Amino acid sequence: MRLGSDHVRVRVPATSANLGPGFDALGLALGHHDEIEVRALGSPEVTVEVRGEGGTDLPSGEDHLVVRAIRAALDHVGAPQTGLHLRCVNAIPHGRGMGSSAAAVVAGILVARMMIADPEALDDAEVLRLATAFEGHPDNAAPALVGGATIAWETPTGPRATVLPVHPDVEPVVLVPSVRCATRTARGVLPPTVPHRDAAFTAGRAALLVQALCHAPELLLDATEDRLHQQYRTEVLPTTSELVAALRGVGQAAVVSGAGPSVLVLGRASAGDRAHEVRRELLAGLVGSTGEPAWRELRPGVDSRGALAERL
Repeated sequence: MRLGSDHVRVRVPATSANLGPGFDALGLALGHHDEIEVRALGSPEVTVEVRGEGGTDLPSGEDHLVVRAIRAALDHVGAPQTGLHLRCVNAIPHGRGMGSSAAAVVAGILVARMMIADPEALDDAEVLRLATAFEGHPDNAAPALVGGATIAWETPTGPRATVLPVHPDVEPVVLVPSVRCATRTARGVLPPTVPHRDAAFTAGRAALLVQALCHAPELLLDATEDRLHQQYRTEVLPTTSELVAALRGVGQAAVVSGAGPSVLVLGRASAGDRAHEVRRELLAGLVGSTGEPAWRELRPGVDSRGALAERL
């Protein structure tokens, strides 16, 4: 496989996984994006320029996640490796449960797709397969790739995903703390088994959540109940858990976003500003150690298009 383009740009959305009961299966693309522009170089040099989120602490060479994903995808199709210059403008918070790593991986694979002479060699099924190999599960990669709300699942031949039509009244809000939590830390506290009654309860709520997202937003509070993973994460996400409980106590469909520590609220556009005021009042009591605001609110909307890639 030869290279066909040496200049590519990709725009990829943030994502929130799990959505409460849909552990490792459900995900939602959010209207908050990273943009990556890549040039192939005539030399083997790799340079990375990062602005925005993670600009001071991300690797600047071969270890950068986008570079690693490009390399893996080029190897996968038998294309030659090349020197690279990356220019990243990052808006997705890192280490906050908003899919920053999935966005980087999907972006890198799509860069490779646009660089090779035959982009169909990396169709969406292959992109999802490669991204899942990086991520370990497809719940963030799927919505980052195709947009909207997705259900992802594993099969003997690889991961698959389907897109759900999100009701226009569903309005995602993300409450982002100033602190981070590594995914491996949040997953590390999960037990190897759970009671059958809790698994059955959560399966029912996950099924209900599909109906709520697509057709009945008034069911979102009940549909986002979970007994499979969030309660066990209180140990490493105490403030997040308290905020989720407080929001649910006033009727807002709040869940841990991905592995946390951000909180996703599946609100309703028809609710107006009152829901925002309630959240603002709750967040006002949460301040950092030096008195600064400990949380910020994002109202990104649903990204229905997913990742966009173009040759330049």
